[in-house]
Amino acid sequence: MISRLNEWRQALGAYAHPRVRGMLFLGFSSGLPLMLVFSTFSFWLREAGVERSLIGFISWVALAYAFKWVWSPLVDRMPLPVLTRLMGRRRAWMFFSQIAVMAGLAGMALSDPQQDLMRLVGFAVWVAFASATQDIVIDAYRIESVDLDLQGAMASTYMVGYRLAMILGSAGALGIAAVFDPTETAYEQAPWMAAYGIMAALMGVGVMTTLAIREPEVVGAAASEAREARVEAVLARVAHWPPALRQAVGWLYGAVIGPFADFIRRYRWRAVLLLALIATYRISDIVLGVISNVFYVDMGFTKAQVAAITKVFGVIMTLLGTGLGGLLVVRFGVLRILFLGAALAAGTNLLFSLLAQVGNNVPLLTLVISADNLSAGIATAAFVAYLSGLTNVAYSATQYALFSSIMLLLPKFLGGFSGVMVDRLDYPLFFVVTALMGVPVLVLIWLAARYAPVQKEDTTDA
Repeated sequence: MISRLNEWRQALGAYAHPRVRGMLFLGFSSGLPLMLVFSTFSFWLREAGVERSLIGFISWVALAYAFKWVWSPLVDRMPLPVLTRLMGRRRAWMFFSQIAVMAGLAGMALSDPQQDLMRLVGFAVWVAFASATQDIVIDAYRIESVDLDLQGAMASTYMVGYRLAMILGSAGALGIAAVFDPTETAYEQAPWMAAYGIMAALMGVGVMTTLAIREPEVVGAAASEAREARVEAVLARVAHWPPALRQAVGWLYGAVIGPFADFIRRYRWRAVLLLALIATYRISDIVLGVISNVFYVDMGFTKAQVAAITKVFGVIMTLLGTGLGGLLVVRFGVLRILFLGAALAAGTNLLFSLLAQVGNNVPLLTLVISADNLSAGIATAAFVAYLSGLTNVAYSATQYALFSSIMLLLPKFLGGFSGVMVDRLDYPLFFVVTALMGVPVLVLIWLAARYAPVQKEDTTDA
């Protein structure tokens, strides 16, 4: 009994680490923009009279998060003029991307979908790309800052900040818009200007944190040495090429090809299994998430009702789910909690189907939002820790960006058709379909646990 209490005490002690505590604010900075180009954006568009099918296609704005691996090698290896010299590699990119997000949100605040929908969508694309860039560098910072035994706590603290910011970007933005809205019966642009303007100002939390933290120490030296050895081996094969071309080949291999080759080298055929798991793990809640706020509007719930329930019960369940997820990962291991999170995330979609059949029922809406936030907190904390374990610190930014991009690509793409699916199936059956999408994920987790355990970095020379 005493030994078990000590194990739980040791697990809780991980949260006292300064780097772990600092991830709360960086997680907040990462999570704030997401809902503002996703479900909150959908609510705004629907209230402005935009058709459901078009809202679904506009949600493809968030595909920027799924393609961030394309420019992640630049973030990983390219210095920014002046900023990198003053702040260091990771902090310079953090600061740059956070300022870009603030500017994009300000542009959205000054746009009106009824007057110029394409301008608003353009600023949303800007925010999505800047936010995805911020995610690349913060993920790299998180992985590089501590050893593997603290990654579960880092992921949990990061996700607490992330999920709180998501609630602020959804319920908070809706609540602000409701306060500034003179009437819920007619569309007004001014409330949304206030909401998005305040959200832009709140990105200052990320800016201040970036200025306060220190650049991460160099970790994984053996893996970094192995990376450089492989680059040197490639350069030796093209020694007869012109110097400029050799330099370009060396950079391309080290920044782009190397991260992908390393993952395949470590897992071989099992890489396909892992990529399939990563690509589908979030499919149930992301496909549903595209249409959730549109669903609330169609069910007759007001901005104030959704915001109030999410701010109270959503915050409580988010904190509980994320903290519990991180603690359970430390105590029982990542794969068991990965399975639990996937099962809960798919199962809670059935509650949305029940709400669609019952109709406008505030107590049931409270239950749905609470269960959804609890399951999402557990699942996401486990998944972030799992992806961190798969990542080689020698290629932290590029590999994690690849994994998190694959995680979003298929769900976001399918989510673009969610409006069309609802028009064809209606809400109750649509939510059942999204729940069934999670069943193959459970099989993939079992296969991954059996055949593809997490491998340590390959530190052998090429």
